[in-house]
Amino acid sequence: MEHEALTVVVTRGGITESTHVIHAVIVASNGARMESWGDLSQPVYPRSAIKAMQALPMIESGAAEHFGFTDAEIALCCASHTGEAIHVETVQRMLNKIGRSEQHLECGCHWPTRVDAAYALSAEGKRPDQRHNNCSGKHTGMLAHAAMIDAPTQGYIHIDHPVQKRIAQAMAEMCEVDYDSCAWSPDGCSAPTWAIPLDHLGLAFAKFADPSNLSPVRQQACKTLYQAVVRHPFMVAGTGRYCTDMMGILGDRVFLKVGAEGVYVAAIPELKLGIALKCLDGATRAAESVMTALLDRVGITQGISDDLLDPYRKVPLVNWEKRHTGDILCDLS
Repeated sequence: MEHEALTVVVTRGGITESTHVIHAVIVASNGARMESWGDLSQPVYPRSAIKAMQALPMIESGAAEHFGFTDAEIALCCASHTGEAIHVETVQRMLNKIGRSEQHLECGCHWPTRVDAAYALSAEGKRPDQRHNNCSGKHTGMLAHAAMIDAPTQGYIHIDHPVQKRIAQAMAEMCEVDYDSCAWSPDGCSAPTWAIPLDHLGLAFAKFADPSNLSPVRQQACKTLYQAVVRHPFMVAGTGRYCTDMMGILGDRVFLKVGAEGVYVAAIPELKLGIALKCLDGATRAAESVMTALLDRVGITQGISDDLLDPYRKVPLVNWEKRHTGDILCDLS
């Protein structure tokens, strides 16, 4: 069933103050498009939403097993983390296991995105390094992949590096897209990202949810990654983040991942479904609102207390004095 694009409204004082337009799709693992909203043909850069897909060939190479990565460490390979102490410490443990240092990472550095973590670092008289980058877990996984296949670790972010070629091949197979014809660009962390149609992105995560028709090696890699992220949702994002909070509420039923510029994906194994969406103006707040509505739509939130879910359905906006000033609303009806 096809619908017009979705609209998320932001209210203040009883009137609409802002409006966001979202394209979205629900896809079954057999490729069937179950329901869609808006234009799915326009290529979309999924950005960090595909980190689990980028980790697939690393798992398939045997690197995670070879280096003794724990589930928490594997989950961090799929993360856009907030740079809190546990994230940074986990990256360091992974680097120790593969015999590399922070200086081998090629993601660049920025202050932790969690303000409290940034303040704590500054209070200690320290400055951030590449371990604090929200993509450092993904990059450590890429380093492990390179080491496992005896590829150079220097330059692993380049599109012609063996690691990136393996990632492109895995993504092309999961998304059923010819990556040679896709637009691409360095992402914020300098690793390549490719633009693909939204329904193909949804298909990849439907396969991730239900890998039964994939090769035995890929089936196991999907299961390994899925179990890691749902067991350790804090590693995927961090304090106060939608990915972490919603996976904490839904347990092992859903994997959720945000991407920059208003992209969101979900994998739902028990329904054999994938969800992909894009907020056209890049607003994450609207993308999160729509994702909650779509999780309700497919029924995966049934049996969960409304007290837990309602704050994500009608997101209250408050000012610095904690006064209620408005709401973020998405209506699929």
